[in-house]
Amino acid sequence: MLPARNITPRIAAVLATAALTAVALGGCTRTIGVEVAPDAADPLCASVLLAVPDELGEDLPKVPTDAQATAAWGEPGGAVTMRCGVEQLGPSGDCQHVDSGDGTTVDWIVTTDDQGTWSFVTYGREPAVEVIVPPAVTDNHSTSFIADLADAVTQVPATKECQ
Repeated sequence: MLPARNITPRIAAVLATAALTAVALGGCTRTIGVEVAPDAADPLCASVLLAVPDELGEDLPKVPTDAQATAAWGEPGGAVTMRCGVEQLGPSGDCQHVDSGDGTTVDWIVTTDDQGTWSFVTYGREPAVEVIVPPAVTDNHSTSFIADLADAVTQVPATKECQ
């Protein structure tokens, strides 16, 4: 380390800039990796992504993703992820009407796997939108925040409803 008397104003400025850069980069949000959906380039997906909320529930902030037509909320390793342009699913007994509270209803095919991961895929909208909710989120949240996505997914007109 240099004695204080040998630090010139230029060296002091370089050290200060380096310290500020390290602090700024340390506070950056990490990007969430999400696999791009087959029909992500559909123009309706752009409308969906422009309408997604900045937060799900009261404490899941939107974070950057690394793929077209995707969004994520939460923390790496435990984020809710959304992909627009997934394959539309056929009729299913797992289809549920979800009311957003403002009169908007979205039909979702809702499933869970053996690990406790929830999957929501819009029904009757093409391109379809998929939302994945991992156990790291459902351990502390209900999945009722799916209603927060109604404004976004209704950018794709419904052509069918759950029966």
